Amino acid sequence: MAAAKTERGIPLSTISPKYLHTNSTSHTGPFSAIAELIDNAYDPDVNAKQIWIDKTQINNKGKDIECLTFRDDGNGLNRDLMHQMLSFGISKKKAVNGKLPIGMYGNGFKSGSMRLGKDAIVLSKSRNDLCVGMLSQTYLEEIDAKQIAVPIISFYEQEADNVMEEHQASLRDILEHSPFNTEDELLTELHAIEGPTGTKIIIWNLRRTSEGNMELDFTTENDIRIICDDSGTSVPESHSSLRAYCSILYLEPSMQINIQGQRVEKHCIYESLDYIDRSYSYKPNIVKKRIPIIFGVNKSKQHYGLMMYHNNRLIKAYHRVGCQLKARNRRSIGVIGVIECNHLKPTHNKQDFEDDKPYRNTIKSVACKLREYSGI
Repeated sequence: MAAAKTERGIPLSTISPKYLHTNSTSHTGPFSAIAELIDNAYDPDVNAKQIWIDKTQINNKGKDIECLTFRDDGNGLNRDLMHQMLSFGISKKKAVNGKLPIGMYGNGFKSGSMRLGKDAIVLSKSRNDLCVGMLSQTYLEEIDAKQIAVPIISFYEQEADNVMEEHQASLRDILEHSPFNTEDELLTELHAIEGPTGTKIIIWNLRRTSEGNMELDFTTENDIRIICDDSGTSVPESHSSLRAYCSILYLEPSMQINIQGQRVEKHCIYESLDYIDRSYSYKPNIVKKRIPIIFGVNKSKQHYGLMMYHNNRLIKAYHRVGCQLKARNRRSIGVIGVIECNHLKPTHNKQDFEDDKPYRNTIKSVACKLREYSGI
């Protein structure tokens, strides 16, 4: 196949279907992948007030397919926005009423959804459109695709229930390679989205462990968990419980998260600490205002370190710095620091910060203040 070229004859890069899996491996665990999908609903341009995360089964040709679903009550997507969501590196998010977006790289949905399962379908209701798009590794394998193709269909009007003629090929592929066999089934799923607008993401062929078990455990009531090993090493509850993780995911949440039918209660981590001290702050050279740092002592003293946020979103949790890295400094054990580092640059998977000079200066400064707080 000849490579596509620019008007000047320069070959354009091709994105292989294998990249979907490669890109997803940036998430070391499923919770950070789930957070990417929550972020998409949380961003101010979507204007969602709630998101529901559930496990469900869809019967396809007599076979029950285990699915993970995300549904929000946001503004919904038209065909152009759906195409942007299923494309790479396109992000036109902007602040709304002073609220900054979390997404910035145009990669979160692709890396997050493909980390959780091989296949995803997005169904969305906006004010004027009903729209469906599919991102599926299985589909691309079955059609022997050389580049990533994303079937997208939209309807003339919400009342018409007719697929546009130019979308018929996409409709055929979606019906052949998704859990939905007929146009009526798609429409039923779309109309089941409560409210005038909203979006539902359905992920299937969910990730399994090397032993063949589901990576995510749905058996705990009102929670989704990761099965931890029996090494005996204590880990924070937020490492194994999605409910606990989501409770600290945002410093000041403006959207309600619901898991398996039950709302997640907000948990300001510093409110549960002892010996809270709000007198500390840090002034980077690149910002005008000082950044508050809240220190306190975790009652259990098992889990401690910095809780580092960016634009209200948790990036690094329980990150030990300075004297906490040395076992002999017992006074710092159990100390938790909370800081919102909007001056730093998160990595593209939002699990860390870029290891640059501003980051190193921040860690150095906070480590000094931790020593002072700990009385070392």
